[in-house]
Amino acid sequence: MKAIHTLFTVLHALIALLFSLAAVALLWIAGLKGWNAMAHGVDGESGLRIVEALGILASGVVALQIAQTITEEEVIREAHISGPTRVRRFLSRFLVVLVVALAVEALVAAFKTQEEPAHLLYPAALVSAVGVLLLGWGAFIHLNRSAEELEPEAMEEAKDEDHKVNKS
Repeated sequence: MKAIHTLFTVLHALIALLFSLAAVALLWIAGLKGWNAMAHGVDGESGLRIVEALGILASGVVALQIAQTITEEEVIREAHISGPTRVRRFLSRFLVVLVVALAVEALVAAFKTQEEPAHLLYPAALVSAVGVLLLGWGAFIHLNRSAEELEPEAMEEAKDEDHKVNKS
């Protein structure tokens, strides 16, 4: 059983590494897009290119945050997501990244469709999705809080694990 647990830890570390490499690649692409936008002079089209670069950069941040979450929760803490506190922490970290990425994508899409208002359906759907995610996340946290009150020892155990991350 110990070997299987070690295998899962190694696999999580590998997945986190791949997410980190993807983040670096996206950072590079965003930098090139931004540089090319500025090299062609500052005009309306370069503004759109810079906003597109921001969207790619936001995707890179998402990948990096997911890598950090996996590393901290699954490799360093070796936490098994079973208690309500750990579930809330993990989902909250993931949803923060997802909500920000979707909001930035909505902004990019809105800039792209400035000239053609008929294409605003996609950005509006993204903004709606962000709102639904925030609403669902808030409901989850509210409902999860009462579950955490039933298991105060799980909250203390999760807090005790934080020293592992703070030392790294």
